[in-house]
Amino acid sequence: MSHPALGQLRVQDLAAFVAEHAAAHADSTPVLLDVREAWEVQTAALNLPGVRSVHIPMQQLPARLAELDPAQPVLGLCHHGMRSLQCVAFLAQQGFSTVYNIAGGIDAWSREVDASVPR
Repeated sequence: MSHPALGQLRVQDLAAFVAEHAAAHADSTPVLLDVREAWEVQTAALNLPGVRSVHIPMQQLPARLAELDPAQPVLGLCHHGMRSLQCVAFLAQQGFSTVYNIAGGIDAWSREVDASVPR
């Protein structure tokens, strides 16, 4: 069963989503939640203007949930989009109002948006 506030974002649509969100919600900044391990983030990071980047590895998310604001939109990111999908589903179950999985993860970003980001 899917949560109504749980969505998928294609990497090609990220910049437009952030811009549209900023125009409609000046008081709210989306959170880019990177759930990869530290070594993965060091290898390839996604720097997206207009978002607040937070790194919380998947296994640490339940213990570090208080670091996130349930009222802010959360965009989950991992390598291929599978771990982040589990994490955003968990956040939706915890009452986060708007959560999205970045489909294809950093690998899709590298292939389809910015080839300078290592896969």
